[in-house]
Amino acid sequence: MSLDAVLARIDDDLPAAAERLLNLLRIKSISTDPAFKQDCDSAADWLVADLQSLGIDAQKRPTPGHPMVVGHVGPEDGKPHLLFYGHYDVQPVDPLNLWDRDPFDPAIEDTDAGPVIRGRGAADDKGQLMTFLEAFRAWKEVKGDWPCRITFFFEGEEESGSPSLVPFMEANKDELQADFAMICDTGMFESRTPAIVTMLRGLLGEELTITGPNKDLHSGMFGGISINPIRVLSRVIASLHDDQGRITIPGFYDGVQELSDELEAQWQGLAFDHSKFLGDVDLSHPAGEQDRTPLEMIWSRPTCEVNGIGGGYQGDGFKTVLPSQASAKISFRLVAGQDPLAIRASFRKMVEGMLPPDCTAEWADHGASAASGTPTDDPAFAKSLKALSDEWGVPAAYIGCGGSIPIAGHFQNILDTTPVLIGFGKDDDQIHSPNEKYDMESFHKGIRSWARILDAIT
Repeated sequence: MSLDAVLARIDDDLPAAAERLLNLLRIKSISTDPAFKQDCDSAADWLVADLQSLGIDAQKRPTPGHPMVVGHVGPEDGKPHLLFYGHYDVQPVDPLNLWDRDPFDPAIEDTDAGPVIRGRGAADDKGQLMTFLEAFRAWKEVKGDWPCRITFFFEGEEESGSPSLVPFMEANKDELQADFAMICDTGMFESRTPAIVTMLRGLLGEELTITGPNKDLHSGMFGGISINPIRVLSRVIASLHDDQGRITIPGFYDGVQELSDELEAQWQGLAFDHSKFLGDVDLSHPAGEQDRTPLEMIWSRPTCEVNGIGGGYQGDGFKTVLPSQASAKISFRLVAGQDPLAIRASFRKMVEGMLPPDCTAEWADHGASAASGTPTDDPAFAKSLKALSDEWGVPAAYIGCGGSIPIAGHFQNILDTTPVLIGFGKDDDQIHSPNEKYDMESFHKGIRSWARILDAIT
């Protein structure tokens, strides 16, 4: 049976596929809130039952937190072994009053841009996860078999930091190892160009507290003669970037690679409109490294940003004090080749070297994960890119991602498995926000895209 028959089956089954997704969306699988522990269990049970209905050997596997769903099917026949990853947990829905409907009473709504699936988890990540299952459902119904050895791996703690994920992967390394890990938790470029994400930035979080006097001081009595921790902190923060936007921490750019000519040309071909990107938030000028393009600033260059500052009196009115302490939360988005622990050490050494007498620094770390990059020289990448182009009718692209998706690095480092990040989310899906949605087009063409990719690489 041909690919065309599988695609036709997907088209015919779309109403039933949408109803299955709506049923999954009704389950309140909020992983961060213990009150919804049973709902997370129910979501895992729902997925196990759906996989088993397709003849897949699937199980709910316990962890110290929410369960994993693992399933295996298909022959070991020399074709690539594919692992499909997604997460069934969702973000909390607060503030509830900003939703136009009950977030767990999902529905298909007509909008000016076409029909959308509205509800918590529609785009992140239940709708994306179900594009996998619906593609396999159609494939099995039409062809009667499986294209290759397939593993399904769905977690229930992604939205709460995945505390059980790494221990589970390490304990089940042999079972989960595959040639490629297909991850559907990303989006399209500017909501119109299908894409494979090949660069993910890492993340380093630092919290700095500078202490001077042992209590807040009267500025009339102590001003001038006493050190002010806010002044010290301000000087530290101001020193982190030079006039051209480069980060000044010693060794910060060690290991950072330049883009290949091919990838740079492809990004230029995307014709990214940075004026609109910034204009949507009432900004106009790129503020990063001035010798870099806007897409480089977002995808392939590291950053240093102050996320919060505290110190002194911040209530109504005025209080003339010199504060005892001043603090800042500072994050670094890192790119491939950078060592987050080395950067942490260099940053702390730089700050402590700037402290005047009578001031001390205290530190709290908030995670340190390296960036991940995926080489695209395996033929499966070019074949997948063509499959996406054929389905969406526009040339697909390799792109970067400004955010961090730690699971991709875990597949590389723990399982020695190549991650392939393909998603169909759009910029206005409002993930993590009220009125989250997933375009019906993304759901439908996402299913068809996976069928094309399966056909191309197996």
